[in-house]
Amino acid sequence: MTTADPTPLSAWPTDLSAFCFEVPHSEQSLLFESGKGIRLSDAAGRSYLDALSGVFVTCFGYDCEPIVRAVTDQLRTLPFNPPLHGTNRAALELARALVDLAPPGITAAKLVNGGSESVEAAVRLARLYHRSHGNPGKVKVLSYYHGYHGATFGSLSLTGRPDVTRFGPGLPGVVHVWPPDCLEEFWDVPQERSGALAAAMIERTIEAEGPDSVAALVMEPVIHLRGMAIPSADYLTRVREVCDRHGVLLVFDEIVTGFGRTGAPFAAQTFGVTPDILCVGKGISGGYAPLAAVLMAEHLAAVLGESGGPTSFAPSHTYAANPLASAAGLAAVTHFREGGYPDRIRELSGYLGPRLRDVVGERGTVRAVGLLYGVKLAGGAADVGERLAAACLRHGLILRGQDDWVVLAPAFVTTTAEADEILHTLGEALDEVCGAHR
Repeated sequence: MTTADPTPLSAWPTDLSAFCFEVPHSEQSLLFESGKGIRLSDAAGRSYLDALSGVFVTCFGYDCEPIVRAVTDQLRTLPFNPPLHGTNRAALELARALVDLAPPGITAAKLVNGGSESVEAAVRLARLYHRSHGNPGKVKVLSYYHGYHGATFGSLSLTGRPDVTRFGPGLPGVVHVWPPDCLEEFWDVPQERSGALAAAMIERTIEAEGPDSVAALVMEPVIHLRGMAIPSADYLTRVREVCDRHGVLLVFDEIVTGFGRTGAPFAAQTFGVTPDILCVGKGISGGYAPLAAVLMAEHLAAVLGESGGPTSFAPSHTYAANPLASAAGLAAVTHFREGGYPDRIRELSGYLGPRLRDVVGERGTVRAVGLLYGVKLAGGAADVGERLAAACLRHGLILRGQDDWVVLAPAFVTTTAEADEILHTLGEALDEVCGAHR
């Protein structure tokens, strides 16, 4: 792949003052114009290979015809429905498809607009559940230090990272706990002991706070902002047992790990542990519309309506269960199930994983589950992840880098030739930033 310099500033409009960017605008910012397959083009006509699926979203690439067709048909039929007066057929069918895709015991789906909203709805639902069972004092929520759960006030409060404190005090009642990966890095706890110790610390925290005050534990099965930290085999089972002992609801934030990313439809199935609530999003629509969902177990759904009948959970949002987003989601789930994608994910991960380890070599440690990859870079430089990601971008490869890690999440439609191209370009960038592979 030829080097692709970032879009020159001359390709941008002369006045950018009306637009507030998601991240600070710089010479590395791209003005995207088009996408096809897993390639993007910018305003200067340069091409980029997307090894991040946008941001864990475009799992079928940028030109998935079944989803395009479904959204187009819905747009011509019913682009919006009055949400105070009913819903639409696509939303009903999507909810059923998601429940069928989820682990046994998950019986209902609340459709929302994005991951942050899904996490906030899960917290509201957990508190409502305990109140309905005569425990109104169970309101505290546990979450990880160094986890990430979204950008709205409540979800940001659950995000246990120092950089969120610039917004002032967060949601009352949030208590942070340490995940196994942090115990290994910060306290040199051996990996074979970190899961048991982290689960025991969660239990001690619940006991210290008072079990009658703790509503839920919200956690990422695989921690994205720790360079895809993957738990030990027994850790999630231990956490499930701790929550059951103390009447604490277990919530999996599967915004990143869900919808096939880990090889199974959800990480809950990959790790063999079913939570009370699943927060899902990103790839759920293939990137063709804003969409997320809260999937809940039967005992949660029971507080929202009669068993086996309709449920309702308000307040909601104007665009929740929107016909266009629901049509995109239904097409994506159908395409995933009927297109043989679980097998394709296993085949591609079996091809890519060993080769990624060869390319990285002694320059880092590869963490892999399904088509989620984290590379924890050796040497400990605080900004090596950002520098490596910037070098990849200069060479025309999109991935994410931060602190001492980079992460990749190739689209499910990535070919072996494209996988080789990703690896070749990453290898060139590693040589540039971390030194030649020995």
